[in-house]
Amino acid sequence: MRNPQALCNATSVKMTGFTLIEVILALALTTMLLGLMSSGVFIVTRDWNRNSDKLDQQLDEALSVLQIDRALQGAFPHSFTNEETLSRQIYFQGEDDHLRWVSTVSPQRTPGLTTWELYSVKEEGVYLTLVPAFSDNPTERLDNAEARLILPGYTVSFRYLYEDLEEDKRWREEWDGQALSSLPLAVYVRFEPAESDSELLEVLARVRANQHRTIRPNVDFEVGL
Repeated sequence: MRNPQALCNATSVKMTGFTLIEVILALALTTMLLGLMSSGVFIVTRDWNRNSDKLDQQLDEALSVLQIDRALQGAFPHSFTNEETLSRQIYFQGEDDHLRWVSTVSPQRTPGLTTWELYSVKEEGVYLTLVPAFSDNPTERLDNAEARLILPGYTVSFRYLYEDLEEDKRWREEWDGQALSSLPLAVYVRFEPAESDSELLEVLARVRANQHRTIRPNVDFEVGL
């Protein structure tokens, strides 16, 4: 006769095992959970990379606009001698969609004056060109220099602040430093995005040194406004 205690132990050992179906179900559930976790991690990583890229782009745009703001505030009434008339003229060529000026601010923080050029190309973006100012007319150097795309998908426009004869401040769309012999009081820059999900960027820079020490400004510029 078998020992009842031995039978009980054998039954207990047999009951603690897993059947093949149970093992297969456990593996299937584990595989499904791992798949869900992998999908979740992939989605989170993809969103993180997308947000990081967008943040990097926004930071680059903000830094570019900040640098342009500083360069406009540091605009300098750079003078050069006109080879035809032998007269001294101020370098500042401002249009409603194109601006060239000389600034004391340099992105490389190198000493000396720097000539800046800012304009946009349709369906491409805003371009920036930088060349040394030296003591002459830097137009030829700008024409031969390579421009750099700083704000893809944007267009730029400008307005120039001046004070009329009645001491009222007004905005105009063009500013010729050679004809007016001075710089505007301030420059308004509008960076408008082509895509609706991008932000409108604006700069309102007050020009600190808008007049040359020895060259008197031409105050009679009401004609042609």
